[in-house]
Amino acid sequence: MTIMRNQASRLVLLTICLMYLIFYVDRVNLSTAAPIMQKDLGLTATQLGIAFSAFAYPYAFFQIAGGWLGDRLGPRATLLICSLLVAVSTIWTGLVGGLLGLFLARLCLGIGEGPAFPTATRALSNWMRPDQRGFAQGITHAFARFGNAATPPLIAALIVAFSWRDSFYLLGVASLLWGALWWFYFRDDPRKHSGVTPEDLEGLPPATVAATRKQVPWGPLLKRILPVTLTDFCYGWILWLYLNWLPSFFLHEFDLNLKKSALFAAGVFFAGVVGDTVGGIISDRILRKTGDVGKARISVIVVGFLGSFCFMLPIVFVHDLMTVAICLSMAFFFAELIVAPIWAIPMDITPEYSGSASGFMNFGFGMAGIISPVVFGYAIDVTGRWDVPFIGSLGVLLLGALLALRCKPGQRFVDVRDNPVVVTKPSLKPV
Repeated sequence: MTIMRNQASRLVLLTICLMYLIFYVDRVNLSTAAPIMQKDLGLTATQLGIAFSAFAYPYAFFQIAGGWLGDRLGPRATLLICSLLVAVSTIWTGLVGGLLGLFLARLCLGIGEGPAFPTATRALSNWMRPDQRGFAQGITHAFARFGNAATPPLIAALIVAFSWRDSFYLLGVASLLWGALWWFYFRDDPRKHSGVTPEDLEGLPPATVAATRKQVPWGPLLKRILPVTLTDFCYGWILWLYLNWLPSFFLHEFDLNLKKSALFAAGVFFAGVVGDTVGGIISDRILRKTGDVGKARISVIVVGFLGSFCFMLPIVFVHDLMTVAICLSMAFFFAELIVAPIWAIPMDITPEYSGSASGFMNFGFGMAGIISPVVFGYAIDVTGRWDVPFIGSLGVLLLGALLALRCKPGQRFVDVRDNPVVVTKPSLKPV
């Protein structure tokens, strides 16, 4: 935050951080409430996996469509619409009576959250300098992981105090309140914000402000971002594993009650809060020191995948609760080092189309969310073991480290309709 001199920029970043927090609580609240809901609604583990995956179908599609919408309508209008849909779907979840209603409510939530993070990336492109982007992505996703960490004890407390249905009602209201705050304070163009001075605009890339009316060059852009999409799929596979199954893993594998399993899950997720922040700070520090955007982003991503692999491996051999909890926490810490640099890559490659580019990148994350919950649920039903999904994900971590080497954020995408030349190794100067 010390490199952000302007208070308006800080408040915009804080508002986006709050969105990540609220939306992630709404996304993962089902995993904490799942044991109670599963019994109340009469669902099997496979059916619960289907309900988990329902969120990811529209979420994956609206990564691309929503990113484009954010580029066209602007972040202010797009994120207001998102907050309204998230509020409706969260309240709807509290009203469901079976698998069908739960599936449809989660579909609606995926529609609302799908455009949110690509559009937030577009907003950050408008408001942040290149050497602020890693930190901005790291701190926003740190708030998301704080939402992950806070959700298990929060939802458990609400369920004990009220009911699992009431917990969803209260969270829906929080999304509505955020939407009102966003519409009141944010402006798509920082030049139109009353709290911004000409000095504060120094270093901002002007092209990102004027791209909303340009047609997106889909073919070349998708080809350029595809390696980042595949890398994000591998990261998403691991994150969905934690988000959907971690509370149930502690509850069933170690015979804990709801409160204790929620506390252990929260401890693991808090390690991710630190990982998100550290990953962004390290990435931006490497960029300022070397001027090499490829080294700044890719080195951190590769270390994240390999570190997560090393700390998840002991789970295969150890069944001690505290040892497993510590290993999972460290594995999650390293996995979350990936987030800030991988989300900064679309802004590095194409600030002008960062909403569309980050949407296509996070399409990989959404596809992982479609496939992994059903695979994991089926594996648990067949084997009766709740550690199988973690053991089976080790290979994905190694694959992600290899794919990261092909992302090449130092090669700037240039629309051939304007300029056929590809510029490499962008500097920290305004673009």
